[in-house]
Amino acid sequence: MKTNPKIVVLGDLILDQYTWGNAERVSPEAPVMVLKTDQRETRLGGAASVAALLRDLEMRVSLVGVVGNDTNGRILQKLLDESGIGSQSVLTDSLRPTTTKERFIGRAAGRHPHQMLRVDDESSDPICEELESTLLEEVRQQLADCQVLLISDYAKGVCTPHLLKQVIDLAHAQQIPVLIDPAAIDDFSRYRGADLLKPNRLETVRATGQAVETPEAALEAATQLCENLDLSHTLVTLDSQGMVLVGRGGEKKIFATQKRAVYDITGAGDTVLAVLGFGQATGLQLDETIVLANQAAGLQIEHLGVVGISRDALLTKRQPETTSADDKLVTLDQMAKMSQDYRLSGKKVVFTNGCFDLLHIGHVTYLKQAAALGEVLIVAVNSDASVSRLKGPDRPVIGEQNRAALLSALASVDHVLIFDEATPHKLLREIRPDVLVKGGTYQVDEVIGKEIVFGYGGDVRITGQIDGVSTTDILASVKG
Repeated sequence: MKTNPKIVVLGDLILDQYTWGNAERVSPEAPVMVLKTDQRETRLGGAASVAALLRDLEMRVSLVGVVGNDTNGRILQKLLDESGIGSQSVLTDSLRPTTTKERFIGRAAGRHPHQMLRVDDESSDPICEELESTLLEEVRQQLADCQVLLISDYAKGVCTPHLLKQVIDLAHAQQIPVLIDPAAIDDFSRYRGADLLKPNRLETVRATGQAVETPEAALEAATQLCENLDLSHTLVTLDSQGMVLVGRGGEKKIFATQKRAVYDITGAGDTVLAVLGFGQATGLQLDETIVLANQAAGLQIEHLGVVGISRDALLTKRQPETTSADDKLVTLDQMAKMSQDYRLSGKKVVFTNGCFDLLHIGHVTYLKQAAALGEVLIVAVNSDASVSRLKGPDRPVIGEQNRAALLSALASVDHVLIFDEATPHKLLREIRPDVLVKGGTYQVDEVIGKEIVFGYGGDVRITGQIDGVSTTDILASVKG
């Protein structure tokens, strides 16, 4: 992984203001809630939020943008200086206000905060030619020792078509990739030639005129954008349906996501762009980076407002290195925590379950095939009591601890846990694997727990089998 890389962020700077308080009564003057304020807070938003997220990921960041000659502009610049980003490349335009979004957050009964109202102060008029020229020069200087250029367009006048064309050409002349989070506009032509364009669902609909209700439809729309705008990649974010990626060379992939409690969608797009820039600058593979961005955005929407994600949390240095067979046997609580860490680090988690009484070549083969579907294979083995309920009083032949130890000895298996329930439903809800695997003659619609995995966007797969090999057949031959 590359060390100490630098990322340049160009775009619309926004000051986010939050007014918190209790909302416990209706005004006698009008049918509206009365907010009794007790706290006010200011945060970096828009392109400034992307820069702040990158600083939390320990990147060197140069931010290029515009603020108004007003109090909010000076507050925003002060926040940038205090965060370590700096405001050296932030220009002042006396003809426009600093884009500001003030959110009023009310608590019911002193808890459960919810946004009641947002007030915007902004201008979407394009910046003047003089500012365009000065911004271009700022970008030119900052690109000298830069690994990635990120553009965060909120349609507030900074990212003009003329400026973006020159900036993209300038970056490409120095072989610097350009990643863009587009604005919600009808004409995407200003983004032509980008290395990666990251529209969300609604932005994609506006730009293509296509309905984007499914990942498959998003792939078609993304293909159109790639072809029409000469893009290297298009990544369409689809909220609870994950993301889809289309490459110029015909590459098409769907990245599922976990379903989460949506607390506040603010900052999800900024988080994805920041993590994409982080991955590109540090030398991660694009697929790895998208998985990380997907997970980071999922964590972001569980918080009110934009929260930073540390580099350690993103790369999950907490993840244990399990090499010993003795270390592979874990509890459900341990496995649920480790599974989340694996996904955050970009690793696909595969899960399978069974009795595994008299481990044989059929089991070993199917587990090897299951492991090939991801980076981490978790095997849940039925307890002795559970096997007896399923197979009869004469089973299992081998006790649960010994069965778990045999499975742990397989190189293809990363973790083993013992469960006593009749079905793996509880385990699937807690672990949330990316792929649920069964071996044998099952059909997907026969797999127990499929509805849980499909519910949060996971996959269910069936592996092959070796004919004539089963525990029942082996026991019958011994008795015979």
